[in-house]
Amino acid sequence: MNRFPIRYYPHPINTIRDIALVQTILIALCIFSFTGPVCGQNIDVWVGTAKTGIYHLTLDVEQGKLTEPTLASETNGAGFLAMHPNGKVLYATDRENDGSVTAFSIVNSLPTGDSTQRSAKRINHKKLERRHSIPTGDGGAACVAVDKLGKVLMSAQYGGGSTTTYRLKEDGDLLARASNIEHGQGSGANAKRQATAHPHWVGTSPDNRFLMVPDLGTDQVFQYQLNSETGDLLLKSKIPLPPGSGPRHMKFHPSGEYAFVLNELTLTISVFSYDQESGAFHEIQNIETLPLELKDRHLNSAAEIRVHPNGKFVYSSNRGHDSISVFRFPPQKNKLEFVERESIRGAWPRNFNIDPSGKWLLAAGRHSNTLALFEINQDTGELTYARQIVNLPGPICVLFQNE
Repeated sequence: MNRFPIRYYPHPINTIRDIALVQTILIALCIFSFTGPVCGQNIDVWVGTAKTGIYHLTLDVEQGKLTEPTLASETNGAGFLAMHPNGKVLYATDRENDGSVTAFSIVNSLPTGDSTQRSAKRINHKKLERRHSIPTGDGGAACVAVDKLGKVLMSAQYGGGSTTTYRLKEDGDLLARASNIEHGQGSGANAKRQATAHPHWVGTSPDNRFLMVPDLGTDQVFQYQLNSETGDLLLKSKIPLPPGSGPRHMKFHPSGEYAFVLNELTLTISVFSYDQESGAFHEIQNIETLPLELKDRHLNSAAEIRVHPNGKFVYSSNRGHDSISVFRFPPQKNKLEFVERESIRGAWPRNFNIDPSGKWLLAAGRHSNTLALFEINQDTGELTYARQIVNLPGPICVLFQNE
C-alpha cells in the first residue's frame, strides 16, 4: 500500500510544475523512510548540567517519545538555563571568571556519521554557539532569567548573596552588566543555612513591572521595581516568609492573581494573592509538600515548583524522598489541595519542567543521571510514569522554551 498519494500521468512529465511535484513526493518518501511521519510534533528540550555542559533532545508531544540527548555545548557549570523570547538565544550560568552568565546562539546542526544516520537525525538536531560572557560581579549564579520584553537578563548569586541584571541587545546578545545589589545578612533562624543572604531564583511578575528574588538566607522574597530599558532595580518590598522556611523558587499562576513560593528548608509552599495594580502580596496558605513523618526519615529538601499551564495544578519536587508532590488549585477555593506524590524513578530531583502543552512532565535526577518522562492526567493532575528514561550526566535544569 502506498503511504503517499501518487499522481499518475497519461503523458510524459514535461512541465516545471509537474517536476516540482514529483520532487516533493520523493523528498517526502525519503524523510518518511528515515524518520517516520513528520507532523511538527517534536519540541526542543534543553538540559543544563553541572558536569559536561548543555544537552539537547526532543520530545514528541503526541506520542510521548524522547530522543537520546546530544551534547550541544561543552560548558563549565551550566547549572541553570533561560531562553530569549525570540527563541534564538539561550543563556546559562557559567563558572568562568569566578562566575559568569553566557549567551549562546541556537543553530541547526547535522550529526556526524554515515548518510543514513545524518538523514535520520536531520530534524531538530541542534547545537549551541557561544557568543559572549559577562561576569556576575559576585561569584557563581544559581539562576538566570530574561524579562518578558527580552531586554534584560538577570541572575541570582546564592554564595555572593546578590542579584545582578544585564542589558541585552535587540538580537538577545549580552551588552553589559547593569546593576548588582547585595541582600545583606541572613535571618539566622537556621544557623547552618541562614547566616547570610542566599538569593536562589529570579523572575518577573506577569506584567514585567517587578523582579522577584526568593532569598533562602533571609526568609524573604525581594521585590524590585524593574526598569526594562536600563536594567536598574529599585527595592519595593521584602515579602516575609515564616522563620527558617528558606524560600527557594517562585512561580505565578497563569491568571496573574496568585504566586506560589517553594520553601526549601521546611518543604512547604506559601500561597499568595497578588494585586496586579498595587503590586502587593498577601499570604493565604502555607502547605507541606511532605508530612512530618516523611521529612524526618530522609535528608529532605524542596527544590523546584511548577504551575500547570491550565492553572489547575501545582507541582513541587522533594529531594531525598525523590518525588514530585501534586496539588490541585480549585478556582473557587484558591487554596492548594494535596493529590499525590510520585517517585521520579531516580535520585535528587533538583529540577523538573512541564512541556508547553501541559501533557508531559520531565523530572531530572541529578544523582542518578536520569531524565524521566511522566504523563499528566488533564482532569486530576496525577502523574503516570511513561516508562521512558534517558541518561545524561548530572542534570540540573530542564528548559522547553523562554520562561
